Amino acid sequence: MLTESTLKKSIRRALLLCVSTSSLFTMDAISSDPENLITSLSSEEKRIPLAKKAMPDVLTVFSDEVTQFSTKWKNTTSYPNAKTLVRLYGSQLWLTAKDKMNSSKNADDRALYWARLLSSKVLRAVEPQFDLTSSQLDSLLAILEQGSRGRTDLEFSKGAMKKIILTGFDPFLLDRNINQSNPSGVAALMLDGQVIQYNGITAEINTVMIPVRYEDFDQGTIEALLAPYYALNNIEMVVTVSMGRKEFDLERFPGKRRSVTAPDNLAIVFGGTQTAPVIPYLTTSRLSGPEFVEFSLPVKQMKLASGPYKVIDNHQVTTLEKTYQPKTLAELDDNVAVNGAGGGYLSNEISYRSIRIRNIIGSTIPTGHIHTPRIQQFDPEIESKIVEQISSMLKHSLTAI
Repeated sequence: MLTESTLKKSIRRALLLCVSTSSLFTMDAISSDPENLITSLSSEEKRIPLAKKAMPDVLTVFSDEVTQFSTKWKNTTSYPNAKTLVRLYGSQLWLTAKDKMNSSKNADDRALYWARLLSSKVLRAVEPQFDLTSSQLDSLLAILEQGSRGRTDLEFSKGAMKKIILTGFDPFLLDRNINQSNPSGVAALMLDGQVIQYNGITAEINTVMIPVRYEDFDQGTIEALLAPYYALNNIEMVVTVSMGRKEFDLERFPGKRRSVTAPDNLAIVFGGTQTAPVIPYLTTSRLSGPEFVEFSLPVKQMKLASGPYKVIDNHQVTTLEKTYQPKTLAELDDNVAVNGAGGGYLSNEISYRSIRIRNIIGSTIPTGHIHTPRIQQFDPEIESKIVEQISSMLKHSLTAI
């Protein structure tokens, strides 16, 4: 048995391996800069008027909550009070989004995404009753993100036999379709806190919503989220999910490099291409590690999941030399990754990063990525079926983890 002291040391070592703690966790640091900032909006927030025009019903789902938050923020008289307000509000936004989805049976992740942006816009654009520094504003925005993405709700409290962490993504490519939904985000909201059962085995699922932003990945948000679990080895599975192709793909060999010209949700294009893939960052340095890693989800069991879509064990990768389907990781030695099995965007990268830090720490927690079938903009009926089949995959996994 590991002692409490040993566990703490393991977590500390794990975090040091993957991130600079000063950049990710010191959210309360206060700058000496006395400038009172009402800053320009982010690229995501600037899309709000277009979103209101395209889907007013979605943007008004949280209108009462955002209005009340704006009033309270405007009347806040100190930074400590502001932190308390934003912390409670962000966490409640996540809980309310789950409740609204489960009570209405409307498989729509978009309301939470846009409510978060409406709320961050309040922090940037409305003056409180105290002088707000740039560092304080950044900290409050981070607190809002943490709470409204489920990061402060990661508690296994149902007494289930096994524990599963699952991540979903925000809607993305919004300049192409402003009303786009993301089935992985729907899954995160629907499955959070759920207890599943198969052949007498129970498991509790806890979920987190991940931003589609290169900067967050470069700052180590995935490593910071997962390293403590890998250090403690105290859950049974880590499953990252994103929207992908026609069927369900279990992405066997994630690659290290970015190779797409698609922008993130901040309209940033990282610069990687199919002929010149680029290694992402981890804080200030390029991400270290092998060109390819291999996932460890229980494929045989997951392929038994019931539902309208095939579940494919996808081996296809692209190197600088060719596109092919290696049977083993060893076949990829001495190759430069262009596309992992999950492509060359952040859906591939979340898989690579999670497996990489698992391997560095030496964890035995099965880890891997599910690409869901792609949807056009928003289709609640199809998205509900997708989530049901993800749940079936997880249930079948319980006999093998």
